[in-house]
Amino acid sequence: MRKALTGFASLAAAALVAASSAHAQGTVKIGVILPLSGQFADTGIQMRTGIQSYMKQYGDTVAGKKIELIIKDVGGINPPLAKRLSQELVVRDKVDILAGYVLTPNALAAGDVSKEANKFMVVMNAATSIITEKSDKMIRTSMTLPQSGDTFGTWAATKGGIKTCYTMVSDYGPGHDVEQSFIKAFAAAGGKITGSVRYPVANPDFAAFVQRAKDLNPECIFVFVPGGTQPAAIAKAFAERGIDPTKTKILGTGELTGEQSLQGMGKTALGILTAWHYDYKQDTKENKEFVRIHNELSKRNPDLFSLGGYDGMHAIYEALKKTNGNTDGTALVNAAKGLKWNSPRGPMSIDPETRDVVQTIYIRKVEMRDGEPTNVIFDKVENVKDPVKEEMKKK
Repeated sequence: MRKALTGFASLAAAALVAASSAHAQGTVKIGVILPLSGQFADTGIQMRTGIQSYMKQYGDTVAGKKIELIIKDVGGINPPLAKRLSQELVVRDKVDILAGYVLTPNALAAGDVSKEANKFMVVMNAATSIITEKSDKMIRTSMTLPQSGDTFGTWAATKGGIKTCYTMVSDYGPGHDVEQSFIKAFAAAGGKITGSVRYPVANPDFAAFVQRAKDLNPECIFVFVPGGTQPAAIAKAFAERGIDPTKTKILGTGELTGEQSLQGMGKTALGILTAWHYDYKQDTKENKEFVRIHNELSKRNPDLFSLGGYDGMHAIYEALKKTNGNTDGTALVNAAKGLKWNSPRGPMSIDPETRDVVQTIYIRKVEMRDGEPTNVIFDKVENVKDPVKEEMKKK
């Protein structure tokens, strides 16, 4: 196996060769890093289907160039492997663009590769605010968790009538981000945090943590766990510990009540409130077409991971159109800045200053509809930017 190159000069040189090769062949190669095995496999599979859905809808040719995907399995949270695979994609596979990255630690590790090799990088999920600061060639098409946390904190205290809350989050970057943004906004709007706890990111048993929250009898519990198997597990712990969402309000981000999670929760999910940027039941022509194509490919409804992949491909296609197929990292990121479009989630754009997503955050409640627990949107906040970066601008 050829040893992966790590220095700035060698990566940049390899990238230059890769760009020349792709241009000569009339092909744009996109290297995609996804967890396709292990605990987070379902998230990677859904993102892959979202990517494929876009290509099925709009074709595999843009700006006169054929789009070729080279997909690598990172297996889970593994920053060293994510960086090595990204390097191999640049040096060995000669990709023009890096994309995917479900998990924050992996995206942070790959950011160095994007920067050193001058590769346009599209983060399609990883949601910690700081990620886009790792490379000036990077954009994000998913969300930042502070968008939901900050919006929800303000909404809970001002419109939700909630005065006290306890927070429970996974102990890694995304959990810290959403916890701090919720706490700060909730307190600024007059709410009081009665306690907080962080649990391991790969936590199989939430019973003790839920019991700790219950003992304090808060008016609400704000929860964050990553997508995959954990939302159903923590919901089960709430039910077993006798926490009724209709009495003790449970607030969370969208992972908590994803479709797969709701199927496992049943009626115990009724009353859970979430702040999120997408639901597959949104009634727009763009979303209906996305859902139809996604279901044809996988027999499953799309979720946030699918959406991040779908919109990530849209950003790549539109940037390539603007550069007339030029895959230089600087040219592509400049073309992506300020992009605006109607996504299945609704209106969205790429902030030209921060290279991060701007979008609507929807407030939802789980209710029984057609015999099934369903996220029902009943309020929204439009044009939400990442509050962390907005705060940085003021300093």
